[in-house]
Amino acid sequence: MGRGIPRSIQTYGGRVDSVDDLLRRLEKLNAIGAALSKERDITQLLEHILIAAKSITHADAGTLYRVTDDGLALRFEILRTASLGIAMGGSSGHPIEFPNLPLRTEQGLPNDALVAAYSVIHNQTVNIADAYTESNFDFSGTRQFDARTGYRSRSFLSVPLEDHEGEVIGVLQLINATDPQTQEVVAFSAADQRLAESLASQAAIAITGRKLISQLEELFESFISVINLAIDEKSHYTGGHCARVPALTMMLAEAVDATDTGPLATFTMTERDRYELKIAGLLHDCGKVTTPVHVVDKATKLQTLFDRIDLLDTRFEVLKRDQEIATLRAQLAMRPVQDAASEVALLARCRRVVDALDDERDFLRRVNQGCEAMPDAEQQRVRAIGAAHTWRNPAGVQTDFLSADEIQNLTVRSGTLTAAEREIINYHIVATNKMLEQMPWPKHLRHVPEYAGGHHERMDGRGYPKGLTREQMSVQARVMGIADIFEALTAKDRPYKQGMKLSEAMGIMRKFSRGGHIDPDLFEVFVREGVYLRYAQQFLDPWQIDEVNAEALLQ
Repeated sequence: MGRGIPRSIQTYGGRVDSVDDLLRRLEKLNAIGAALSKERDITQLLEHILIAAKSITHADAGTLYRVTDDGLALRFEILRTASLGIAMGGSSGHPIEFPNLPLRTEQGLPNDALVAAYSVIHNQTVNIADAYTESNFDFSGTRQFDARTGYRSRSFLSVPLEDHEGEVIGVLQLINATDPQTQEVVAFSAADQRLAESLASQAAIAITGRKLISQLEELFESFISVINLAIDEKSHYTGGHCARVPALTMMLAEAVDATDTGPLATFTMTERDRYELKIAGLLHDCGKVTTPVHVVDKATKLQTLFDRIDLLDTRFEVLKRDQEIATLRAQLAMRPVQDAASEVALLARCRRVVDALDDERDFLRRVNQGCEAMPDAEQQRVRAIGAAHTWRNPAGVQTDFLSADEIQNLTVRSGTLTAAEREIINYHIVATNKMLEQMPWPKHLRHVPEYAGGHHERMDGRGYPKGLTREQMSVQARVMGIADIFEALTAKDRPYKQGMKLSEAMGIMRKFSRGGHIDPDLFEVFVREGVYLRYAQQFLDPWQIDEVNAEALLQ
């Protein structure tokens, strides 16, 4: 400082602040502002604001209030009193159970009797040297608190928190400024007030920014929920899948994050990484909004908009009717000769033909249900039935009993989908990629398309849609691939199959691990950390959860 310039400033309460102390506090204020702008958690943010305000003003106690959503009251958020060891709200683990402070009286008038309410209502800082001698405000509640605790509330500083739109969103109330030299309680100085107001301004911006980000995140997640709801409304068979895959993805990712040995020991996730993966999990099948319902919901081989097996039933009835009519005609032709033996033979032959038709009908109804692997002999029998009979269709044309399309569907070797329908189903991941790659993702979500779009890739490069290999995929995408497959194997709400038992599903997962389908390192974590069992206990039926030999799976 230059000669003649004082090194201290006289304050309201007679306290002398050194210039060095003020400079230190200004530096601290700048550091606090930078820290507030980086804090993502709103509760931690509020706590940082109050602690910082107490620090730069040398206050013993402080409370941070926020205006309730309806704008009618102030809600206690954080409360700290150093000399009494009181810490409530925030990270303290002790909830604040005090009632809200109304901003209006029962008559609907502004509640100007309470200091904090006054600050909000009038958007004005209130600096009180001694609450016990202040006649403009009601400090009866303060006196009661003091009487219970032995505390002496003296100086008060209430600073409104005003956002960028000029709306007061809360108030910062500090109590009992303490002289750093004498430790005596003094009034808050003009410097204290200006520092607190500056901090309040930064705090309000930080709170508003964090609130806006939270609202945008909530809006975005609601948008995702709307997409999944649309898929769910389109087909209730996929709704559970859209919820379970993200849950299993996060279970496995957390297990990998906790692993400190082996090839995945270096994999870690921050909270942002977790949020990014969560969003990817929620969006991994968003492309299914483009998939036709009759393909997604195809419960039997002949199902389109309805199960065409009923048409085959009708055709069989026509064949049986034709056989009976032909028999009756032949019997009538025999009437003049009255050949009883021949009539009996005709009826027996008719019965055999009808029984054979019933057997063929029962066979076709059975193979119409999907299975893991349809034998070649059964496929050939379907073709033989299709060619063995003709029937007169509604147009009166004699035609083959089964059309080429019906034969193609009924001879599907695995499941219920034809090759063309599998292509339609597989296209959902292409649609997912197209949808997600067009979105302007912020930096902390830029990997969502890659994570969500890679869950049908394989470690050996034989997956789709891009044919990526293990080395070309992130750990997160590989994690999601395991989650997607395991959920599909154990799901009990598919139209074409029952959910597998745990041991059977894990056996298939082991084959996939050995066969280049899924990541073997991730599968080892999946088994060793019991992720499969935690998922089963939460999402599977009790009858599905049987004994699994974990050690055998890893051999």
